[in-house]
Amino acid sequence: MTDGILIGRGEREVRIMPALANRHGLVAGATGTGKTVTLQRLAEEFSRIGVPVFLADVKGDLAGVSQPGGDNDKVAERVIELDLAADGFSYAPCPVTFWDLYGEQGHPVRTTISEMGPLLLARLLELNDVQEGVLSICFRVADENGLLLLDLKDLRAMLGYVADNAASLRTTFGNVSAASVGAIQRRLLKLEDQGGERLFGEPALDLMDLMQTDEHGRGVVNVLAADQLIRNRTLYATFLLWLLSELFEQLPEVGDPDKPKLVFFFDEAHLLFDDAPKVLVDKVEQVVRLIRSKGVGVYFVTQSPMDVPDDVLGQLGNRVQHALRAFTPRDQKAVRAAAQTFRANPDLDTEAAITALGVGEALASTLDADGIPTVVERIKVAPPGSRLGTITAEQRQALMAGSLVAGVYDQSIDRASAYEALKLMAEQAVIAAETPSVAPPPQRTRTPARRGAQTPLEAFAVNAMRSLGTQIGRQIARGTLGSLFGGSRRR
Repeated sequence: MTDGILIGRGEREVRIMPALANRHGLVAGATGTGKTVTLQRLAEEFSRIGVPVFLADVKGDLAGVSQPGGDNDKVAERVIELDLAADGFSYAPCPVTFWDLYGEQGHPVRTTISEMGPLLLARLLELNDVQEGVLSICFRVADENGLLLLDLKDLRAMLGYVADNAASLRTTFGNVSAASVGAIQRRLLKLEDQGGERLFGEPALDLMDLMQTDEHGRGVVNVLAADQLIRNRTLYATFLLWLLSELFEQLPEVGDPDKPKLVFFFDEAHLLFDDAPKVLVDKVEQVVRLIRSKGVGVYFVTQSPMDVPDDVLGQLGNRVQHALRAFTPRDQKAVRAAAQTFRANPDLDTEAAITALGVGEALASTLDADGIPTVVERIKVAPPGSRLGTITAEQRQALMAGSLVAGVYDQSIDRASAYEALKLMAEQAVIAAETPSVAPPPQRTRTPARRGAQTPLEAFAVNAMRSLGTQIGRQIARGTLGSLFGGSRRR
């Protein structure tokens, strides 16, 4: 380990010191110049010294790191040419765990809506500032009401709730327009059509599962199958940025360890910065600058150093530059920019060398024991001892069945969250609205009669008697009392 990780040899050899590997790095070069082989070599060497690695397999040809090499004549020639046997070279595989967002070529990898957060989710959905504000309100309301946002149906339900209660939320959070909510819902539908809903759910990825070693102390190489994922470039870049951000948030400070706790390779790195808002680029710069103290090394793999913002590029201490082609004025500008990123070598015309490099050759500069960049050297890159190229589906399935996380993430879990809670609230509101309010019948109470007062029946009887008495009196006066009772008067 004290000798470092051999990248390649020229007039002098170039190595990465393990204690300085967390100062990040860059592997750049035009298509077909050997970037992928260099990436595989570095991943293999980090694994050999006990450092776990995470890398994205964009073209499907990095899975060979799981199989022993020895079947490539050009590799055999380079081994002899660079005398790698003296450096302990051997044809051997690395311990590998395969991951796949879609769950087809590797173990499913998931996160939750809450863990992704509104900033990265807005980037994933390509929202404008107003729509991003509405999304932030959804997260805030869910948090204040204890509602879990785990998958896309939770987010949809939360958006509907915020839209329905926009009037009551306006005074606290500001205006929530139905148009903005509708636009976000349409973006979610588009994300579903592209298969992005598989990213969200449980069980969510435990980052410690990316930082494992095997029984021999070799670091596990985590290979993300990205040949389908790369078709949705925004989803690819957002997922890897989320992963990098989560590592930064969760890992403890370790200072300057003897070797990294994890090395993260970000292939097709330009996708991270294409059309990215400034706030997101600032976040990347912050993470790259500070994650070093968490023991994580980040290596960007791209075609040109110009693909990486200057503030981020300035943080990359270990650099390998493969050939660039200068066919256009923009290409010539990229060549000059790449040459200027190296510490000058008086014996080498760096700008001229970049365009003259052959396949498997590179210009390289790393940090020495004092953390100072070495002068740039022209080297031939050492090949990996694992296989170059793809593997069969049967080999992949066998490795997945025997991996350290077999059976942990394969079955999704759908527990009660915001969707279920809001659905229950809506059902209860409907039941309450449909149930009529029936008032109880009035209770009839009998008012007790006052002392001396007559009841209705008594009053009727008194009146009847008075009427009868009046008639009798009249008959007596007329001498006809008998006729009143049906009798006849005798004369």
